[in-house]
Amino acid sequence: MSEITAFANRLGKNAKHLIKWARRQNIEAFRLYDRDIPQYPLIIDVYGDHVHLQEFDTGWLMHADEHQAWLNEAIEAICFVTGFRPEDVAVKVRKRQKGEEQYEKTGRDGADFTVQENGRLFWVNLDKYLDTGLFLDHRNTRQVVGEMVAGKRFLNLFAYTGSFTVYAATGGASSSETVDLSNTYLNWAKRNFELNQIDENKHAIVRQDVFQYLQDAFFEQKQFDVIVMDPPSFSNSKKMLEILDVQRDQQRLIDGAMRLLSPTGTLFFSNNLRSFELDEAVSARYAVKDVSKQSVPEDFRNKKIHQCWRFTHKSA
Repeated sequence: MSEITAFANRLGKNAKHLIKWARRQNIEAFRLYDRDIPQYPLIIDVYGDHVHLQEFDTGWLMHADEHQAWLNEAIEAICFVTGFRPEDVAVKVRKRQKGEEQYEKTGRDGADFTVQENGRLFWVNLDKYLDTGLFLDHRNTRQVVGEMVAGKRFLNLFAYTGSFTVYAATGGASSSETVDLSNTYLNWAKRNFELNQIDENKHAIVRQDVFQYLQDAFFEQKQFDVIVMDPPSFSNSKKMLEILDVQRDQQRLIDGAMRLLSPTGTLFFSNNLRSFELDEAVSARYAVKDVSKQSVPEDFRNKKIHQCWRFTHKSA
């Protein structure tokens, strides 16, 4: 069996299961393929009528013409299996991430369009940035938040484009704050709010460094019933007051969030650093449950895409 045939067969097997699964789950954006075959180091995500194709730079030495022929053959197989057109496939080469790379512009504009997930709508763009505006691996946790937050105060830290807040607000949260340092992504969050008819008088967007926000909010005696914190693994953004390293800084982040959490509240803390280990000192202070198995969705099965913990106060 040729390599391209093996790739097409795997893709077909995944598609047969996942396209039906996504329809049943009421979602339009999902992962179809994630480096399943070593000869095809690709990640393939479906967003409505479009495909987001990421090629991972493995260091292979391939002549430019040979590489283009290989990529064209892969795109042809994707279109054959899924029924999408080649012009609906957005292609990116993904290098090893450092700092804020995931938020950097690619130099292309692309078109904004919306995808539906569990009755919510989100703006995405498959071309303009390395990421698309919606982290698909957090779909399950978004759903959990949406189901538990009715009548509660919600806080979204490192909020990116505000997808957790969209779930919280449409799930009946009494109020929320959405905190990030990027104007670009907070404007994106604002557009997501408008798309889902969210009242910005009750659901505030806050541009601030999260470390500073945690200090100020504690001083102002703010309190929340549900908090989501999904920091980047590492960030040396010039906008930040200091460099963020999630392994090193986890105590400051978690303790800061827990000081804002109501006595019976819940904090979801998540990150994508594969080597991350939760500090024993943090575990000792709070009631902690690893919910990664529940938070990683079906289309990311068998992949350590993120880790997620549920924190409550021990007295709760």
